[in-house]
Amino acid sequence: MTRKIAIPFILLAVFFTGLLSCGKKQNAHIQKVNADTLRIAGEKHLKHVRMLTFGGENAEAYLSFDEKKLIYQSTHGPYRCDQIFTMNLDGSDKKLVSTGKGRCTCSYFLPGDQKILYASTQGADSACPPPPDMSKGYVWKIYSSYDLYMADADGKNVKPFIPAPGYDAEATVSPKGDKIVFTSQRDGDLDIYTVNPDGTDLRRLTTALGYDGGPFFSWDGKKIVYRSYHPKTEKEIARYKKLLSEEMIEPNAFQLMVMDADGSHKRQITHNEFANFAPFYFPDNKRIIFCSNLNSKDPHHPDFNLWMINEDGSGLQQITYFKGFDGFPMFTHDGKKLVFCSNRFNRKPHETNVFVADWVE
Repeated sequence: MTRKIAIPFILLAVFFTGLLSCGKKQNAHIQKVNADTLRIAGEKHLKHVRMLTFGGENAEAYLSFDEKKLIYQSTHGPYRCDQIFTMNLDGSDKKLVSTGKGRCTCSYFLPGDQKILYASTQGADSACPPPPDMSKGYVWKIYSSYDLYMADADGKNVKPFIPAPGYDAEATVSPKGDKIVFTSQRDGDLDIYTVNPDGTDLRRLTTALGYDGGPFFSWDGKKIVYRSYHPKTEKEIARYKKLLSEEMIEPNAFQLMVMDADGSHKRQITHNEFANFAPFYFPDNKRIIFCSNLNSKDPHHPDFNLWMINEDGSGLQQITYFKGFDGFPMFTHDGKKLVFCSNRFNRKPHETNVFVADWVE
C-alpha cells in the first residue's frame, strides 16, 4: 500500500514563495564564516559548502553550459510568486530574467548560454494563479496555463515555445545541446516529450497512465532519468483522474525511472514507499543523485536528503544528513562541484537557499 506523505512546501518544483534580499554587510559576514560550518555531520562527500542566496525561497538552480552562471526560480520583494533569476556561480550579480508576470518555474540555459527556457503562466494572466486546494489532501497544482517560453539570456525577446493546451513545464536540455525534454499534458495525461531546440521533431516518450516528469538527460545524452507515479488499483486510478481533471496531482510514492533517449528500455530503479525526485546523473553516466525522504521517521514532517544510486538500482547511499530539506542537485561536468538547494541554516522557517559544494569522491 502506498504511504501518503506530507511533503514540505519546498519540495514543489512549481510552488515556492518568499525571498529576502541580503545586504553587503550580511554577505561579508557569511563569507568570513568557515564554509564547512554549513556541512552536516556525516556528509563525507561534501566540503567547502557555500551559500549563494540568503533568505526566502530559492529552488531549482541549474548551471549554464559554460558553468559560470546559475538560473533559478525565486520569490522576493514585490514578487508574489516564483520568477526566474540568474546569478554567477559565486552568488554575485543576481538578475531577474523573467517578465515578473504570472508564476514561473523550471528554467534552463540553452547551448551557447545566449538563450533561456522556462515555464510560465503569464500568457493566461499577469497575476499569480491561486494556490492548490489543500482540502483535497496534500496536492500539487498542475496549472493548465503553464506554457514554455524562450528568451534571450537577459530576459528580452520572450516568445512562446511549442504552446499547446494543458500543462507544459519541467523542461531541461541535453548536455549535448541537441534535445529538450519536458513534461506535457498536450495528449491528456502527464507525459514526457522531447523536441529539438528549434521546435521540430516533437516526440512523446511515455504512455503509461499516471505522472511522468522531472526528466534529465545523462551527460552523454543517451538516457533520461525521471520521476513517476503510475496508479494501479481502480481506486488509485479514479483518484488520479479526478485530481488531474481539477489540475492537481497527489505526490504519493514517486519512483525513479530510466529510459533511453528515444523512450525505449524503460526500467524502474527505486522500489519503496517514499517520495523520490529531482534525479541527476553523475558525470560517469552510471550513477544518479536524487532527493528522497527515505527512512524518514515522521511521515508528517519528513526529512528530505540527497542520496545516490547506481542506474541498475544497486549501491544506494545517503549523501546529506540535514533534518529538513536538501534537494535539486546538479553536478558540474567534471564532477568536482555540486549545486543543491536546502533549508539548512535558515534565518526564518520555510526559507530555502542555493548552495554549492566541492564533491569528494
